[in-house]
Order: sequence, then structure tokens, then C-alpha cells
Amino acid sequence: MAGLIRREDIDAVRERTDLRDVVGEHVTLRTAGVGSWKGLCPFHDERTPSFTVRPQVGRYHCFGCGEKGDVFAFVQAMDHVTFTEAVEKLAHRLNVELRYEQGTGPRREDVGKRQRLIDAHKVAAEYFVGQLRTPAAGIAREFLTEKGFTGQDAAHFGVGYAPQGWDHLLGHLRGKGFTDEELGQTGMFSAGNRGLYDRFRGRLIWPIRTIAGETIGFGARRLHDDDQGPKYLNTPETTLYKKSQVLYGLDLAKKDIARDRQLVVVEGYTDVMACHLAGIRTAVATCGTAFGGEHIKLVRRLLSDDGTGGEVIFTFDGDEAGQKAALKAFDEDQRFVAQTYVAVEPTGADPNDLRLTGGDTAVRHLLESRRPLFEFAIRATLRNFDLETVEGRVRALRAAAPVVAGIRDAAIRPGYARELAGWLGMPVDDVTAAVAAAGRQGQHTNRQPGNGQHARTTGHRPDQPTNRNPEDRNGQRVPPTGLPTGATRVDDDGVPARPLAAAGPSFPRPNWRDPAVAMERRALEVVLQVPGALTAGDWDRFDAAVLREPAHRAVHEGIVAAGAAGAPASRWVDAVLEEVPEVLRGFVSELAVTPLPASTEENLRAYAEGVLHHLFDAQIARRKQDMIARLQRLDGTADPDQARALQRELLELELQRRALRPR
Repeated sequence: MAGLIRREDIDAVRERTDLRDVVGEHVTLRTAGVGSWKGLCPFHDERTPSFTVRPQVGRYHCFGCGEKGDVFAFVQAMDHVTFTEAVEKLAHRLNVELRYEQGTGPRREDVGKRQRLIDAHKVAAEYFVGQLRTPAAGIAREFLTEKGFTGQDAAHFGVGYAPQGWDHLLGHLRGKGFTDEELGQTGMFSAGNRGLYDRFRGRLIWPIRTIAGETIGFGARRLHDDDQGPKYLNTPETTLYKKSQVLYGLDLAKKDIARDRQLVVVEGYTDVMACHLAGIRTAVATCGTAFGGEHIKLVRRLLSDDGTGGEVIFTFDGDEAGQKAALKAFDEDQRFVAQTYVAVEPTGADPNDLRLTGGDTAVRHLLESRRPLFEFAIRATLRNFDLETVEGRVRALRAAAPVVAGIRDAAIRPGYARELAGWLGMPVDDVTAAVAAAGRQGQHTNRQPGNGQHARTTGHRPDQPTNRNPEDRNGQRVPPTGLPTGATRVDDDGVPARPLAAAGPSFPRPNWRDPAVAMERRALEVVLQVPGALTAGDWDRFDAAVLREPAHRAVHEGIVAAGAAGAPASRWVDAVLEEVPEVLRGFVSELAVTPLPASTEENLRAYAEGVLHHLFDAQIARRKQDMIARLQRLDGTADPDQARALQRELLELELQRRALRPR
């Protein structure tokens, strides 16, 4: 068994990895000042971005839920791997060869299990693509041609073919060095009395990838008449593949989704292909499951879904099943802040069919004809009633009022109440009263076509942010803190987060409205984030500084200790974290990523220098006050030499203070 990875190799991987690139595969990051980036937290639902990344420091911190760490911690959390596996994964990405304390690296079978499974899927995807070019795959190529796709299109989307037979893929992967134990965990094989055999046989294959582009599963379409299996067969749930957490095409669409702030949800693999080829490169599809909460968490971060724009468009078939799917989406759509729409083709044609009959223009027209999802849900409810009779209109109002009351956006709700009145031909006041009454009940019913009554609860929006960054009476922002308060935070989903209190020494919460305390905090931020701004003389003055706040003093001591130990720049913040009490590590993480108010590198250095010299000036002023007080306490019998020594010290301090001013 291999030993620990050498520290210098870990540091090399850390230094060469761009934290922004790694995080950016999961979160759309926008600039928040020089060297700072901000986006929606990948660890909890939120509407206002509070997840901050400082690539130069190599740290991220969420000011909402408190999640923090370096690039290895991020990979561990997102991919559910160990620290060693995270290092190995990033090293593989950089093509860095790792060395281990025991001598040689790990044997092939000792490599991180997840990476081995990823490698197996990569080899399988390449195998399927190669098989599509063989004579036996004629039926698969014919299917693609009938659907309007060329060989180039198939190559772009990684489409392949699984040959008929029981062990073609199995034998190929065995030949590449994968063990049966590993292959049994991939979901690409089934187990019988004689061992493993290929799960996908004689089918057209689509690779299902993570947002980072790693293949973790496959979708397979039946081609042969004698295939008794389902029309579409997907990889079963595995340690890699969770169908509620993946979207087909997201790896190809993520940049366009982030740039255009648009998400188009279609129903099938060929629909995604048709949309992309028609110029709608924001299209994705679910993989054998309904579009749900986990999918929403995934794409909201790409959309930068913070209330400043964006749109989500669901496309469904025009039949009853499609309408039911659209109404099901209504239950989830309000977790988006972006405007949500439904695009339904009355003839029942899906985007792929539309492209075949009407070309790319027909697909784009479908998206242009979208209607707000609220409107669609209300109108679909009304279709269950005879609006030509008084009784039918009354029953329709009773069914539709809870739907309108369930709209959580208070600015939109009255507008749809008026629309409902018009669709029913009833007085606006009567409909508004019915909606208000439905809202007061606390639990509403929404009649879905052919699906009876469906309960909906209203009240506090699950993803509505709590007031984590309170303001004082003057509107000044109070910085968040990781310091213990004895209270329990509440996450956006209403679930109490872990207590802020921790073992070890406790520190009172600093009052950052106090200018002197705020100045100390800014100085700590600068030293953690821009240590290169300090000259040798600045470091001497900083080491000698005495901070007033206990928490600040403890962090200051940790910084001094890390500096004395000669911590390298690549591990500067980590070294400080090791020197401070555990209860303050969250606070240090905040200080290390808090955006600094500067628009250029030159301004950043000037800001850092100004903050530090403000701290040094205050330190000198405090020492001068102490000496003046000592002079005033000397009586006439005091030693004249003592008084002169104090005066000389005062003069020296004043000269030091003046020397700071020009800089």
C-alpha cells in the first residue's frame, strides 16, 4: 500500500491549480473587486451570492453557510472523495506525477476508486464512438440520419453504438486493466450466473457527463426489433451516477447558460441535440426522471439566479402527459428567481421533430412562443371546467384561486388575480377576495388535469435568504463573522446550521461599528490577502502592533507565528489557520476572502499600504498618549533624565509617524 503523498508535491498541485477554474466548473463567478470572485454557493440554496473565491490566496468562503477551504477541500466536498483522492484527481488533471513517502506511487489498483470508475467510463465512451463507425452499426447511423443528424453531429455529442453480444465492452475494458470488481461498480454491466455481461447491447449510446465533462453514465436507445428491453435504458444509480443530480448536455451548455442567463429544459437526448444545432445552446435534458430540486440547485449557480435577470424555459409535448409534466414543474419553478416559462407545441411535436419538418427556424419559434409558467398553470386548471356556466366558473375559481395564491412573488400575484378574473369573466374584487382567502388557509389545492387534487403549502419561501448581513441605523454594512455567538444560524432552507460555538477558548464578538476595531479588521484582511504589500519595516511594525480586540489579537499572534516559521506564499493562509485557535478558523477564512475595495492591482497595493499605515499611525498615537500621561504624572522631584528620556521617545515616535504620511 502506498504511503502519504509528499508535501512538496501537494504544494505543487495547489500552486498550479487555478481555484477559480475548478470552482467555475460548478458555479458562475462574477468579479467582486481585484482578485475576488463571487457566485451562488454550491453548498446551500441562496438568492444573493455570498460564496467568495480568492484565487491568489487559494481560499473560498461562503458568508452564508460558512463553508470554506482550499481547492482540495472544494473537490472533496463536490466529488465526495478523500483528501488523497482529491490531490490525485487534480494531479491527473495537471499531468503532475505524484511521489509517495513509501517510495513509488500507488499500484494501479490502489488509485482512488472514483478516478478508476471515471477512467472506465472514459474508455467505454471512446469504445462506443469507435463502434459507431463499424459495419455492424449501420442501423444506428441510419437512425441518426432519419433524425436529421450527421456523423459530425454525432461526434460532437459523443454518440456511439453498443454492439450486439454479451461481452464486447466487458472484454475491451478487461483488456485495459480494469478488474471485474471495478467494472461491477460502473453500472455498465449486469450480473448473471456466469458473471458480468454487457448491460447495453445493440443500442445507440449517449454519454451522460458531469458539468465538468466527466462521463459517469450512459443513455441507450433501442434499435433492433428483437430487443425486448425498454425503448430507453439508462445507467442505474451508482456511486458516480445520480440521475436526480445530472442533466444531459450541461457540460456543453454551461458556458452559454452562464453567458445568456437562459436555461432550456427539454425531454430527450435528441431534443438537446436538435436545440443546440438550431442555435439554442442552453438546452439540457433530465435523465429518466423529472426536473427536480437537485437539478435546480445545480443550474441556479450557473444562471447567477440572484434576482437580476435570467429565464428558464420548459418545453413539453402538447399531449396530456406533457401538460402534467409542465404542471409538475410549477411546483418547483418558484425556487427560481429567474422568470420561468413553458413552451408547448400544440401539435405534440418535440424539438427534434420540429427541426425535421420545419428546420432550425421552427425550433427557435417554439422557444419564442413561450408563455409564463404561472399563466400556463392557471389556464390548464381552467380547462377542466365548463366556463359557459355559472356553476363551472365558480368551481374553476375555487380550483384556480389556490394556484394564484401559491405565487410567492407578491408583486406578480395581484396581476394574475386580475388575469384570472378576465379569463373567468368575473369581477376582479370577487376573484381577488377568493385568492386572498385561499392564501389565508395556509394549505392550497391545485387541480391538475387527470390527477385529482394536489396539496400546496405557502408561507416562507424555502430559499429566501435570512438577514445574515444586518445593517446599523446608518445603513452601514456590518461584516459577517465566524466567531461564536452562542446562537444557531438558520440556512436558506430553514434548517438550523451547525452551531457557531466551538471547543476551546471563546472570544467576544467584535463591534465593527467602532472605527478602531474596523481598522484592525481591515489590517488583518490586508496582511492575509496581500502579504507582499508589506516591506521589511512594515512587518516589524506589524509584529510589534498591539490590537485591541481579543479575537483580532489571537489572529495577529497566529500571523506573527506563521511569519516567524517562514510559511511559503502558497500556504500562507493555511499556515495562519494552523496557528490560531480552532474557533477562529472560520473567522480567518472570512478575512482571507473578503473582497478589498480596489479596482486595479495598483489601487490594491495603495489600499493595502494605506490601511497598514493607518494601523501603524494609530499604534504610534496610542504610545504617544501613554508617554504624555507618564510625563504629566512626574512631579517636581522626578529624575530630570527620566523626563528627558520620555521626551526623546516622544520625538522619535513623532518622527516615525511623520515618516508614514508621505507613503
